[in-house]
Amino acid sequence: MSRALLVISHGSRREASNTEVKTLTDKLAAFTKDRFDFIEAAFLELAEPSIPAGIKTCVDKGATQITIIPYFLAAGRHVAEDIPEIVDAARPDYTDIEITIAPHIGQSDFMAEFVANTAISSVK
Repeated sequence: MSRALLVISHGSRREASNTEVKTLTDKLAAFTKDRFDFIEAAFLELAEPSIPAGIKTCVDKGATQITIIPYFLAAGRHVAEDIPEIVDAARPDYTDIEITIAPHIGQSDFMAEFVANTAISSVK
């Protein structure tokens, strides 16, 4: 069984923002190597790869399980509707692949601590 983590971000016309997300996926590997065999990034809009292309990349690399994590702070329309609809539209192409959408990062129990630590570390 090969497990993939697919980090979904909104996407930006500003390439540096998209690169940030791709850099994050590289950093995540150090924290998740015992759970995921590889990590990819994909974007809802404005950047490539798209979510369907990201899923395909994971499958092409041998994933039999894909965990999708929306890299969004709040459960707006993109998290609540758009991402699930796009993933559901792709599922029939990968009936033998387990695809799960994890809660968006803003819902994490660690978010309050993260925000607090970031704020505290910026105070001089």
